[in-house]
Amino acid sequence: MLSVSGLRVPGLPPLGFEVPRGEVLGISGPSGSGKTRLLRALADLDPTPGAVSLDGAARDSFPAPEWRRRVGLLPAEPRYWGDTVAAHFPEPPEAAAFRSLGLDPALREADPATLSTGEKARVALLRLLARQPDALLLDEPGANLDRGNRERLLSRVRAFREGSDGRRRGLVLWASHAEAELRFADTVLRLPEGTVTRMSGAAS
Repeated sequence: MLSVSGLRVPGLPPLGFEVPRGEVLGISGPSGSGKTRLLRALADLDPTPGAVSLDGAARDSFPAPEWRRRVGLLPAEPRYWGDTVAAHFPEPPEAAAFRSLGLDPALREADPATLSTGEKARVALLRLLARQPDALLLDEPGANLDRGNRERLLSRVRAFREGSDGRRRGLVLWASHAEAELRFADTVLRLPEGTVTRMSGAAS
């Protein structure tokens, strides 16, 4: 479980919520409402007062790199620094993983600068999953994807949530200004007001 109490993100009221393993918290709000600021605070990329813990262990008890591995952020604009896509993975990525997101495995040897915006987002998700996180923080992950690739991304996130990818059940925070993308969330945190709503009939 990811537990948050009294988190003070600039421009937002003090926030408190819990996300159990196997559940998805949608984060809804218009552009500029604080979705990205909240995710960066949870990933410990920006210093933010408040208590955050994962499975009962406080954020401050982890070395920063280990916390960021376990609570993995997928930014809206992923960054690449290596000469090839494969250089960004801890181990050589499998072709099947690329195909699962509608990506040509040949992209593993491509210069990241040649990837489209949608390809960069999907590769970044695979890169994140390869680090074996416990929580995924997704910032507008489907914004530049067509319907088919958005469904493929959703399928991979669902497998992470359910543990059907061979790992423990994970938890997910999915930020989007598009309500349709949050249809499978169990709860929704609405910004900037900071209210949490339990969804009825969330898609599995």
